[in-house]
Amino acid sequence: MPGFADRLGRVQVAATMQMTIRAREMRARGDDVLMLTVGEPDFPTPPHAIEAARQAGLRGETKYPPVDGLPVLKQAVQRKFTRDNGLDYALDEIMVANGGKQVIFDALMATLNKGDEVVIPAPYWSAYGLMTQLLGGVPVQVNCPQNNGFRLRPEDLAAAITPRTKWLILNFPNNPTGAACSRAEMQALGEVMLQHPDVWIMCDDMYEHLIFDGFEYVTMAAAEPRLRDRTLTLSGVSKTYAMTGWRIGFCGGPKNLIRAMSNMQGQATSGASSVSQAAAVAALDGPQELVAERAEVYRRRRDLVVDALNTVPGISCHRPEGAFYVYPNIAGCLGRSTAQGRVLTTDEDFSLALLEEQHVALVHGAAFGMSPYVRISYATDEATLTKACSRIGAFCEGLH
Repeated sequence: MPGFADRLGRVQVAATMQMTIRAREMRARGDDVLMLTVGEPDFPTPPHAIEAARQAGLRGETKYPPVDGLPVLKQAVQRKFTRDNGLDYALDEIMVANGGKQVIFDALMATLNKGDEVVIPAPYWSAYGLMTQLLGGVPVQVNCPQNNGFRLRPEDLAAAITPRTKWLILNFPNNPTGAACSRAEMQALGEVMLQHPDVWIMCDDMYEHLIFDGFEYVTMAAAEPRLRDRTLTLSGVSKTYAMTGWRIGFCGGPKNLIRAMSNMQGQATSGASSVSQAAAVAALDGPQELVAERAEVYRRRRDLVVDALNTVPGISCHRPEGAFYVYPNIAGCLGRSTAQGRVLTTDEDFSLALLEEQHVALVHGAAFGMSPYVRISYATDEATLTKACSRIGAFCEGLH
């Protein structure tokens, strides 16, 4: 039989997907599984975005789009960066991709050589490290402890950078913790990066609008303008406008990097769906009131989950600034046995036992680079969250 590429052995299926698949299999056999695994808004796509896609299709806008995005969408992205981030990008400094994930892949594909290091604060979205490994790079994990609100400390960042460092990837508000950096904290990280002019900086701001309690998030290129010429700022419509399936991400950055990324994208997928781009224009340029309204719903859900989990024996849950995840510490549950006799040694043991015994699906913290934690997505309705927290409580109360 013909063989496969060596690179295939450097990556594995993301744990989020593994747990989701397992939970769906249990549902298929009739189990009442509560899914808290996937980072996907439960809100509908705004009707005006759907209508824009329909009208684009009826007008015949169904041909191959430019690799780097339709001009009308790049102009909408340009306005978005000015309005939301205080960043002014020329059109040749903007690129549209098939989701934010492809932006990241294009950037790493265009810049990484074998052995290049990518500094990734932990806990992290697993895709950063998996993509880095796939492309022959070396992920360098930097722990962001809970006692610092899961935020990156400048001294830890400085210690992680070596002559082989090619990228720093920042993701705030963060998946999986929901942590966000203030302007002063981002500027302090920027001061470190000013000392390393050969390192690219990527700011994954996909959750930028899911911010609570008046917290003000600022992206690196705005917090420290001297870093603008080597910072890639990426976002998209998936989380803000509940448009995950439309697959539209975008980014702003230095022209030479954008050109290289567009070359990579041209070899892989070419341009993003033309009708999805029309929907994204409508979302970015249309009414923005729903953004704050939905963020307030997420805040209520966050408080419901955090307050409930902090009454559960063995669990301690930090209250995050944004996104739609919490990252509770389950150290008090380890070294014990479940009601059905399963011994809990790791956070993965906890997650698997919780799924089997109480039918609640979440993701173990080791998958995000920091244990003993679990990630809970609260991008679902309050009734489901209340029921899930009750089951988690019953599970933990049954430990002995």
